[in-house]
Amino acid sequence: MDQHAWTEAHVEAFHFFGGGPRRLVPDNLRTAVDRPDLYDPQINKSYAELALYYGALADPERASHPKGKPRVERPMPYVRDSFWSGRQFTSVEHMQAEAVTWAREVAGRRHCRPLDGASPAAVFEAVEAEALLPLPDKPFVLARWSKAQVGPDIHIKVGRTLYSVPWKLIGRKVDVRSTSTVVQVFRDGELVKTHAALEQGKGTDPGDSPPEKIAFQMKTPIWCRGQASEVGDACREAVDLLLEVNALYRLRAAQGIIGLRKKYGDQRLEAACSKALTVGDPSYRTIKGILIAGTETDPEPESGGAGASAFLHGQEGLFASAIPSQTTDENLRNPGRDGADDATEAAR
Repeated sequence: MDQHAWTEAHVEAFHFFGGGPRRLVPDNLRTAVDRPDLYDPQINKSYAELALYYGALADPERASHPKGKPRVERPMPYVRDSFWSGRQFTSVEHMQAEAVTWAREVAGRRHCRPLDGASPAAVFEAVEAEALLPLPDKPFVLARWSKAQVGPDIHIKVGRTLYSVPWKLIGRKVDVRSTSTVVQVFRDGELVKTHAALEQGKGTDPGDSPPEKIAFQMKTPIWCRGQASEVGDACREAVDLLLEVNALYRLRAAQGIIGLRKKYGDQRLEAACSKALTVGDPSYRTIKGILIAGTETDPEPESGGAGASAFLHGQEGLFASAIPSQTTDENLRNPGRDGADDATEAAR
């Protein structure tokens, strides 16, 4: 039985009897005791939390020399033969419902020799019920405790989910308390982080990151556009074009353009952005390359004549003299009278 099922069984038992005991005496199993010791046993965190909530003292049996264990194990053959023998269950819920009915109508009403023939239910109602502590108004929240180590990416793994913790705890081991709604992280007994529980995925709080990463994340697209406007219209246009699609993925490039202000100044950066816009490539790499080369103020080459402008005529104009037309190819493959006449005319 795991820790969760063990704790849930205690809660169901307390509600079945209508109260909680003042003292819990578990065996030294791992779900109750982390480290057995005659004088100072270390109680499991989940079990200690359960005992504290119901106001009970967790007092484990002596390791290797228990006295009360035979009293608990003696009725087990009766439970096996009376309840389990010959029964079949369709589900866990069916088994639990049948167990409650059997405990009340069969086991609780039987005549016991150690009780001088009285039934356990009658003795409980007459003597033991009044000694129980009242149950709390709110139901106990079952929690799982585990240990985790903070990775270099400031996250710990809890089940199938990653949760962030403050960056100063990188490399440290922490205790994790998980419920169906919340995940709490403790370091040396002190609560250091709380997250809403997730089934899987990644729960990250940007405030847990190192200062330099927080500074990067604070430079949002809005911040980049504002800084670019201070430089000039060309810089703002370049940044706008960069952040027009998939802004978050291009945020670093936009921040890089703004960062060029410190080294080259606003005037040179504005001129470089203007030139990059003119050539149709307002990227960080192009703008930086223009600044490194110092060509942001060079005049643009005039259009016309030889050069790139020649390609604007299209492939038909460029290669008409080199590539025969479809009509010429057809005449070469199927020479006819027209073709012969053309050849005669050419000879004349």
